[in-house]
Amino acid sequence: MLRTAVPSAADPEAAWALIAEPRRWHEWAPHLRGAWGLGDPEVRDTARGAARFLGVLPIPAHVTEVTKSADRRHWVWKVGPVRIDHEVLTDPEGCTIVLTCRAPRPLETMIRFTYWPLVRRLVDNLATEAERTLDRQTVWS
Repeated sequence: MLRTAVPSAADPEAAWALIAEPRRWHEWAPHLRGAWGLGDPEVRDTARGAARFLGVLPIPAHVTEVTKSADRRHWVWKVGPVRIDHEVLTDPEGCTIVLTCRAPRPLETMIRFTYWPLVRRLVDNLATEAERTLDRQTVWS
């Protein structure tokens, strides 16, 4: 299992919108340009469709779970044999954004050394972008 967790001063709802709304993925993950069939505005439980990689290449995906509570928002997708959990956990300082990846061992090892370092940077981007929402609210208050 691979896991990255990034604390953020952002409102959990701001982070959730960025991670759960396909039309906003490009704001923190420039290689993802939305999706087809996964839900609008948010990902939808049991939805099947494709993520738009680099704007044109469809990557088939299946959303297998979407859950929300007062302190945790969570959705899961499967891309082939890879399962990725997307979580926003509420905490006293804002939230923590967590991505967890599970895959068959050889594939997980490959992901660990190729894609996962990028994922860590992308989650940092997501936290930063969510905090910008807080900064904009402060300026206009």
